[in-house]
Amino acid sequence: MGLPVRTRLAVMAGRAVSEASRRAGRGQGSAVGGRVTLALDPRALDVLAAGHDVALVSGTNGKTTTTRLLAAALATKAPVTTNSAGANLVSGLVSTLSGSEPATPVAFEVDEGLLPKVVDATRPAVVTLLNLSRDQLDRIGEVRLHAEAWRRTLAAAPGVAAVANIDDPLVVWAAGSASTVTWVGTGQRWRSDAAACPACGGRVVWGAGGDETAWSCTSCGFARPEPDLWLEGDTLVLAGGRRIPVRLRLPGWCNLANAAMAAAAAARLGVDHGVAVEAMAEVGTVAGRYEVVDVDGVKVRLLLAKNPAGWAETLELIRPAPLPVVIGINARVADGRDPSWLWDVPFEALRGRLVIATGERGRDLAVRLRYAGVEHRFVAGYRQAVGATGATDIDVAANYTSFQDARTAFGRTGSTDA
Repeated sequence: MGLPVRTRLAVMAGRAVSEASRRAGRGQGSAVGGRVTLALDPRALDVLAAGHDVALVSGTNGKTTTTRLLAAALATKAPVTTNSAGANLVSGLVSTLSGSEPATPVAFEVDEGLLPKVVDATRPAVVTLLNLSRDQLDRIGEVRLHAEAWRRTLAAAPGVAAVANIDDPLVVWAAGSASTVTWVGTGQRWRSDAAACPACGGRVVWGAGGDETAWSCTSCGFARPEPDLWLEGDTLVLAGGRRIPVRLRLPGWCNLANAAMAAAAAARLGVDHGVAVEAMAEVGTVAGRYEVVDVDGVKVRLLLAKNPAGWAETLELIRPAPLPVVIGINARVADGRDPSWLWDVPFEALRGRLVIATGERGRDLAVRLRYAGVEHRFVAGYRQAVGATGATDIDVAANYTSFQDARTAFGRTGSTDA
């Protein structure tokens, strides 16, 4: 059965605008094309999602990578529709679905604030909930509010299965209202945003009985569930005893955790855990993350981090001192206008090397580095910053829009859309 006339015309208009945007060099055009489609048919997402098996991925950190890994797993069964460039607002989802084949599996990352709306519109088979931490407080707001919204949404959607990270109390509380939950132990190490129990406001304590992963509320008994699958180093362990080695091209613990979550979601859609993990091993870069480029004879590896939790993990991925590093910080709308989060990032880990601070708020970063006791310089412009390191092989780490600025400066195609 074809699309309703209104939706079909709206999609045609959106595609035309997207193409005009691409020709004008304003990005891929998915955002503006989707906005046009929605302006002409506000129910376009509902209509376009009908007939697809939809898997949604949301959380503060890891959405894009987990979605890319999930899409790789699902592709072992059939071609997949996915927003691999990170267009995770409703307009981006509409634009992506506008070009999809009927009835294909769909893997979408979704902005955490928009997840309730997208669940209502797409009626997904599974929703993967990664984590919740401070991010863009001027736009996102208090993370517990999102946990509450997720919980209400899942309670009202009994046909939706959840895949939830049991090492984030906020996620566990949100997922607890779902009719079906797969609990995944990721070993998440960031705990600064989960000190208070989301159920009663009491104090959450960690490490009871000598188990560092265990947590519970001292007031109401809300506690870490038993996992259905979990990570042990670089091995995914299923509750029945099966052990699956996870061999990724993507670096770090954070990506092992992303792979565990993606494997659990893929299993909900009929892909064997081992088959899923094997498919993920082929993923080498994700929307420019971990890409290695040549910049005027310097080998540069690109890393992205957007908030304190993400930066804590990225600092562990940066190669050790004395290798210099370039760090870029902006504070545009997509980053959050308030850069005070810099003081929550453990930049002290960068002592013993030269750090080149750059970006529109690079001087704010330079102040933070001074108090962290890190040798640093401020240099405007990414190519100039790379040259100022005096090295031939470095890491460049940046927050969201600064990361796109870096890719543009280095002659790479950005993933932001007009």
